[in-house]
Parts: sequence; C-alpha cells; structure tokens
Amino acid sequence: MIEADTKTTTRAIVAAVQLSSVSDVEFDASLAELRQLAKTLGFEVVGRFSQNLAHFNSGGYFGTGKREELRLLCEQERADVVLVDHEISPSQAFNLAKEVGCEVMDRTMVILEIFHRHASSHYARAQVEIARLAYMAPRMREAAKLAGPQGRGRSGVGGRGASESRMELDRRKIRDRITELKKELEGMGLERKTQRARRRERGGLARVALVGYTNAGKSTLMRALTGNQALVADKLFATLDTTVRALHPESVPRVLVSDTVGFIKNLPHGLVASFKSTLDEALEASLLAHVVDASDAGFERQLAVTEEVLDEIGAQDVPRLLVFNKIDRAGDAKAQAEREMTLRTLHPGCIVMSARREGDVAKLREAIVEFFQQNLVEAELFLPWSAQNRRGQIFDSCKVLEERTEGEGTFLRIRGEPEAVKRLREQFGKA
Repeated sequence: MIEADTKTTTRAIVAAVQLSSVSDVEFDASLAELRQLAKTLGFEVVGRFSQNLAHFNSGGYFGTGKREELRLLCEQERADVVLVDHEISPSQAFNLAKEVGCEVMDRTMVILEIFHRHASSHYARAQVEIARLAYMAPRMREAAKLAGPQGRGRSGVGGRGASESRMELDRRKIRDRITELKKELEGMGLERKTQRARRRERGGLARVALVGYTNAGKSTLMRALTGNQALVADKLFATLDTTVRALHPESVPRVLVSDTVGFIKNLPHGLVASFKSTLDEALEASLLAHVVDASDAGFERQLAVTEEVLDEIGAQDVPRLLVFNKIDRAGDAKAQAEREMTLRTLHPGCIVMSARREGDVAKLREAIVEFFQQNLVEAELFLPWSAQNRRGQIFDSCKVLEERTEGEGTFLRIRGEPEAVKRLREQFGKA
C-alpha cells in the first residue's frame, strides 16, 4: 500500500464507472469526495477518468478499451496510483492494476488507510486494525488463486505448494489477530462503560454532540463554541477520536460539547464498529447538533448519509438540532439569502449560520442552552458545616440561585436538571 512521502508526492488519478441509475450531480459529488479523501492521504490528484456503463465489468471494472485509455492516461500523467470510487473485487483490482501499470486502491482501501493513519486512541486503532485485517483476508485468498500454479511451487504432501501453505499460515495469523483484538476491545469496552457510569454518578452535566458529514465544519464549530483550539483542517477525517470540552462561556446547566468523526457515504461496513467507538459521546448525549454544509448543493445527500449511520448505531431517538453551517460559502450576499430561505423552508426550525461569525455562534449557543434549560427544576438543599468540603459537587452539578447561613449549616436554593437535583436532594436533604 502506498505511503505518503515527505519528499515525493504520490500522484493519483480518480476513476469511476457511472452507472445508469446515478445522476451526473451525484456522480460528480462522489468523485469530488474521493478527491478530498486523496488529499487527506497527502496524494496529488493529477487526473480524472470515467466511463458510463450499465454494470461494472467483472474482469477489470472498466471495459477493455477504457482500461487501455486509462493506461495511457497513467503514463501521460506519471500516475503512481488509480483510486477507484467503488469497492471492487480482488480480481478486478488485480487485473486493472496489471493492465494500467500502477497500483489500484478502491474506495474502501482509501478510507481504511485514512482511518489507520488518523486513529490515535488505542480503542480506535484496534477497531481500525480489525477492519483492515477483515478487508485483507479475502484478498489474500483471491491473490493465491490469481497467482496460479506458477506461484505455488512444487507440490508437497497432498499436492499443496510452499506458497499456498504460507498463504494459509498468513490467513490463520489474521484470524488469530482479529480474535486477540476483539478480546482486547471487550476489556476496553467494559472499562469505558465503567468510566461512563462514574461520569453519570457525578452527574449534572448536559451533553451535546456535534455530528454530521465529514468536512461540514464541525471542528471549527467546536472551537467557536468552546474556545478550544481543536484541530481544524480542510481534510476529510482530520480527526477521528472524540474531543470533549465545556461550552464557553459556561451555562446553567453546564454543557459538555463533543466533536465526533465525520460521516461519509459508502462507509466500509467493517468501519461501522469504529464509528460506534468514536460516537459513544453521541449515544450518551441528550442532544445531537447535526451539522450540514449549507454551501454544498448536495446537502440532502449529506443529511441522508448521516441519518442512515445514526440509525445504524442506535442513536435515532436522540433529539436533534439541525445546523446548516458554512452559509458564508454559498456565494454572494444574494445567493446566501436565497440558500438560507430555501433551507428554512425545507427544514423549519433549523439554524443557518457560519462558525466564523461570532453572532451566529452566539445564537447557536443560545439554542443549545435553551434546550437544556427547558426542563430545569428548583429545590433547596441543606449543607451542614461538617460537609462543606462537598460544596464543589453542588456547584458543579447545578446553578446555585441563593445561599444563606443558619445554625447548623448552609441552605442553598438550586436549579438544575431533574436527575441531578434528585440525586443532590437524596444526599443533602431538603428544607
């Protein structure tokens, strides 16, 4: 697999078959996304190649004549790799690479490589390694078949050659490694559940998760909402591991904001587990801020992809706040106004904004706080002098509206989420 080199840039051609069921707009958007994926890998896209077909060629993805055209284009552009915008079979990849004279990476391989490079936590890395190994296993079997008798050497016991035996050994190693990683994940999963349970016990923190299509501006929005210098890069999957910060300035109740991995169409099935690991915060959240790129003409496709993945990870019942970001990139002032009107008509109650405008960010923050304040309740607690060292627990969990000292301790009138207030009342009693 090609690795990005700091001295020599990998030259790539994006290529795809356009099926009759796919519109020009959808096809162009998908290839543009593949270009962005290539950019994330550090590749330089030097060409685009396509063919209209009713179905993929079973032998080499493109038709025979088109494969020859692609070979000439690769020579002309001195391409190192062809990126195919579909998941193709090992035999299709093998034959295509052989005929065009350079490496072939399908869409799944590209995404797996990005996840492999960008995952930083041990949990995410283990999930990605499982997906990569699962992707490789059938391709190794296919490679053994394609190698033919010439790649197997003289037969040994039972007629099996040394090369074939090595291939079987490698496949067993892959199976064993996957089993080992799954056991590790089970252990880490239990630990993560324990940590979440402890956070819930401490309670009192409202949680909002930023979800949405990759490159919709979630990291920029995260930085604007929290004052945190999160990684902001014009790349797909610029960050994979969840970042959690408090809403700034702090509100009542105190709100935690989490940024999550971006979604993408045709996500490799094996990586859905990785998404689940990075979307734990979304599953725990009381509110999902679904961020969409308002400047993208194919925003409806973004919406559909995100909703599909949210359903698959079990987050379909979490309340949503639809946020159309990047309206400032929708053209001139007139074009922006027209796009905003269209979005508000199609999606009543949505927020249309730019994460780079302070006023817009303030309105979003207000909407988030308003959501969490709608069900707040008030109560009165009594904190004896002997328990004054636990004041921080109360102040962290809710808003203290009034405080007065009487006799054996302090009375505090508080406002907070029902569960947090109930927990505090059980601990400190009420007047």
